Amino acid sequence: MALDVDLKQAAMSRQERARIVELLNASEREYLDRSSQVSEEQWVYKMAPATWSVGEIAEHIMLAELLLFGCVERALAGPEDSRWREAPLAKAELLEKALPNRSFKATAPVSVVPTGALSREETMTRYVQARARTREFVEHTDLPLKAFKFKHPFPVFDMLSAYDWLLYIPLHHLRHNMQITEVMASPGFGR
Repeated sequence: MALDVDLKQAAMSRQERARIVELLNASEREYLDRSSQVSEEQWVYKMAPATWSVGEIAEHIMLAELLLFGCVERALAGPEDSRWREAPLAKAELLEKALPNRSFKATAPVSVVPTGALSREETMTRYVQARARTREFVEHTDLPLKAFKFKHPFPVFDMLSAYDWLLYIPLHHLRHNMQITEVMASPGFGR
């Protein structure tokens, strides 16, 4: 993809790239640390029948990483938004505020609802592979991520740029790290 000078400005800045890498690393570190502390019995423990276990949350995080990276790819495969400069700059701020806020519940798309069909090892292996792919892309891409968009299913987010979708990945992950903490803090979790 040959870029004109204007489109080069739609690429991530050094600071934006560093922020996403920092969030990817922090969410992964926290997740792997928590997951390593959980026994097999705790991996499948649910606070209530309609809630997810640590293992189900882990499966959801892995599936969501794949889905969200796919949204980055779908945005980049679409047409350039010639009005990308007019897009609200506050979108990243909205994502950073809204996603980690667990007081607002969201319903996961069917494709990322955990089934429990994967073993713990499969879930973790697939997660590590997906995260490595995401990190590699973030660290090395110079594509004009802000000039390509893909619609989010939740109206509050509307159209997100490929950059926004990349930012979404670790923020979504941090949200579910908090969910894992909630499960681990419940009285029936065991020690």
